[in-house]
Amino acid sequence: MTDKVRIDKWLWAARFFRTRALARDAIKGGKVQIEGVRVKPGRSLSVGDRLTIRKGEDTFVVKVEDTGDRRLSATLSAEKYTED
Repeated sequence: MTDKVRIDKWLWAARFFRTRALARDAIKGGKVQIEGVRVKPGRSLSVGDRLTIRKGEDTFVVKVEDTGDRRLSATLSAEKYTED
């Protein structure tokens, strides 16, 4: 587990988006926020950060539990965050 990771890479690793490019586009489009603030794709993410992720009509509010940047199986990826 690393201390910090780029938000676009983490969103891809946590399987919210199929590619980092899609994650980057969502961040640039304002669909991803950290603690309610718009961020850039290169922003570092830390354990404990609260993310709001909008995908279509769905909105996810999650707390980062693991900043690992490796894409794992869906079951293991779900351990990277807790959903509110």
